[in-house]
Amino acid sequence: QVQLVESGGGLVQAGGSLRLTCAPSRNIGVFKVMAWHRQVPGAQRELVARISAGGETQYADSVKDRFTISKNRLGNTVYLQMNSLKPDDTAVYYCNSFLGNVGYWGQGTQVTVSA
Repeated sequence: QVQLVESGGGLVQAGGSLRLTCAPSRNIGVFKVMAWHRQVPGAQRELVARISAGGETQYADSVKDRFTISKNRLGNTVYLQMNSLKPDDTAVYYCNSFLGNVGYWGQGTQVTVSA
């Protein structure tokens, strides 16, 4: 069974940067859509950013101009470059990718931004 493996989370001070990476445990092809979501305890999971196979991107208003989503040339790995981080960005970040109509989720990676 294919799993999405996330890395790059951690603890950073406000104003700092982190880069998240999400890759499949084995190559299964080009994902149609790849996205990052985040969730804090007691709240619903929210979409942060997504990118299509053609490279079209979409961002939540709260992260525009600070976060950048990108993918590798194979179309199976997605990145999230997070700059100017704020304490409100603290959450567990999950990647979510679609191969056709089949969706896959990562296990989540913790991002903590200290004031």
